[in-house]
Amino acid sequence: MPGGYVCSATMKGKPRKGEVLAAMHGDRPLRKVFSEEQRTFYTAHAPDGLTLDDLTVLGPVFVLKDVHEPRELGRQLVAELWLLPDGSRILELSTKCTPPEAFQVAVETRAYLESLGLDLTGDSHTKTKTTLEFFAADLRNTSTD
Repeated sequence: MPGGYVCSATMKGKPRKGEVLAAMHGDRPLRKVFSEEQRTFYTAHAPDGLTLDDLTVLGPVFVLKDVHEPRELGRQLVAELWLLPDGSRILELSTKCTPPEAFQVAVETRAYLESLGLDLTGDSHTKTKTTLEFFAADLRNTSTD
């Protein structure tokens, strides 16, 4: 990100077809969408007494994703366009590397993006924070109506 970077990690799981929609509609416990490993991680890190089934489902968000490996960069770039229900959009370009490579990769990636004429000086926000703030405000507005 301009002025900084974001470290992230994933713990992937693949729910069966229809599980997510069933949980969103209240037809299946939310915890059943997550793998045993994910549930164990949640239990170890969540506030005491807050179970996965206590959480509120936010969304959906329509996401377009493309993975590309530009020859000039020599590494994969992932582009995600998140489309929120109010029509706002969030574009994220990201790449992966090991911690020791982080600063070199950041310099090279920034130089590549600038060589394409992209303006990297704009106000930047992470897609997750922006999306959570959008839905939290929507949830607050719905509960006060």
